[in-house]
Amino acid sequence: MSKNNLPGKLVAVEGLDGSGKSTQVHLMHQWLSGLGYRVFFTQWNSSDLVKEATRKGKKRQLLTPTTFSLIHATDFADRYERQILPMLKAGYIVFCDRYIFTSYARDAVRGCDASWLRQLYGYAILPDITFYYDLPLETALERILEGRPRLKYFEAGMDLGLSADIYESFRIFQGRVLESYKSMAKEFDFTVMDATKPIHSLQEKAREIISERIDLSVYRKRTAL
Repeated sequence: MSKNNLPGKLVAVEGLDGSGKSTQVHLMHQWLSGLGYRVFFTQWNSSDLVKEATRKGKKRQLLTPTTFSLIHATDFADRYERQILPMLKAGYIVFCDRYIFTSYARDAVRGCDASWLRQLYGYAILPDITFYYDLPLETALERILEGRPRLKYFEAGMDLGLSADIYESFRIFQGRVLESYKSMAKEFDFTVMDATKPIHSLQEKAREIISERIDLSVYRKRTAL
C-alpha cells in the first residue's frame, strides 16, 4: 500500500459496532461541508453493484468466509474506482465510514489469510488520517443490544460455529475483531480515540486533529465572482 500523493485527503474511521464511529464521521463531514469545503462521504458495503447480491446471500445464509470477503472487496473496489479515487484526484477531502481495515479485522477472524487480504486490497492508498474508536468489548455489546432487539446472523459470527447461542457468538466474534483492530493500530498508525468519552468531546478532538494535519484552506470552495 502506498501513501496518498493525490490532491485530496483521505480520512477513515474504524471501530467495533457501537463505538460511535459513524456518528463521528457524519459530524466531521457536516462540519466541513457547512463551512464550504470540498468534501465527500462514502460508507462500507454501499455499492449498488453488489448490494442485491449481498442482501440475498446474507438472507439465505449462503456466504462462506471467502465469498463474504470477496463480495465486500468487490463493493470496495467499485466505490474506490468510481468515488474515492476520482474525488481525491479532484481535490476533495474524502470521509470513509470504514475502510479496508474493516476487512482486515473481520475477514481475518473468519479465517481468511492476512497476507491474502493485504494483497486483495493492495491497490488502495493509505488514509491520511485513520481514526480508530477504541471501546471496551462489554460497553460495545451493551450499546448494540440496547438498540437492536435482534442480532443478525453474520454480524454475530454465527457462520463460524462459535456458539449455538447468538448472543454468546456475538460476544466471541466481536472480541476477536477487537483484538484484530488493536494489533493493527501501530502497523497502520491509527489515531486512537477513547470512544467512552461524550460525543461532543470526541468531535472536538477529531476537528482539532483534522485542522492540525490538513491545510483546510486548500479545500475551500471557490465562490463565483
